[in-house]
Amino acid sequence: MKTIRIATRKSPLALWQSEHVAQGLRRVHPGIEVTLVPMSTRGDEVLDRSLAAIGGKGLFLKELEHAMLRGEADCAVHSCKDVPMELEGPFALPAILERADYADAFISLRHPTLESLPQGARVGTSSLRRQAQLRALRPDLQLLDLRGNINTRLARLETGHYDGIVLACAGLQRLGLEARIGQRLIAPDWLPAPAQGAIAIEARSDDAQMLALLAALDHAPTRACVEAERAMNRALHGSCHVPVAALAQWQDGTLQLMGMVGSAADGRQVRSQAAGGANPENLGHQVAEALLANGADALLAELTDT
Repeated sequence: MKTIRIATRKSPLALWQSEHVAQGLRRVHPGIEVTLVPMSTRGDEVLDRSLAAIGGKGLFLKELEHAMLRGEADCAVHSCKDVPMELEGPFALPAILERADYADAFISLRHPTLESLPQGARVGTSSLRRQAQLRALRPDLQLLDLRGNINTRLARLETGHYDGIVLACAGLQRLGLEARIGQRLIAPDWLPAPAQGAIAIEARSDDAQMLALLAALDHAPTRACVEAERAMNRALHGSCHVPVAALAQWQDGTLQLMGMVGSAADGRQVRSQAAGGANPENLGHQVAEALLANGADALLAELTDT
């Protein structure tokens, strides 16, 4: 194999992440050419409705997967938090890169922190997970939808549509916009989306040569964290329709996982955590079972019925 073709979305962040992967592949496989195949996805094109309303985060993957099936690309690069819990078709994730900043960022032109916002301030986010945690911390806020790439969202803030917005720190840092971060929203009070901050590479599961080439970029500690978080989410049948948050971290050689199920309507939350075990999948199931036992089952049933 002389060339690896990476299917990627066209947004600035997606292109940055794909070029980051391309540079890694060129480093570990000298002599192999790596090219990007930019594509537009339905998730990028439909911005007037929430992702939950138009089919979920999987819309960011479909066109890229079709390109691999048609033989137009050899792999695809994604924000790992956008990858559905179950991959459809003959696909696998042979590499998950070392995680960047897991946290969310609060950004405002006039208010340095979420706590400093005035009563009734307008905050932009279309994430149900973020809305649930905002409702819990600041039930007085007006929560307004906000879609589009990072620059589009920042532009909406700057034109006065919102008093503050919430974005992922990792995306801002990757685009050189770290100075825009007013406040990092961090654990344990605030939990990210499962796999937030990690980059995943997807390829056909029947392409053994490509899987082997891509596996050279896999970061085992990050994979364990991501597998625990995704296992928890999977056990809860989580998606962008359900406010689920998770964070696994290594502490003194032990994997620890925190999980949350919330309500974007009123801010109710159920939380649980566990540590230990050599199997990240089992750890994820353990936390999911504890969440359900603590009342997440009733909360999820309410969300499913609405």
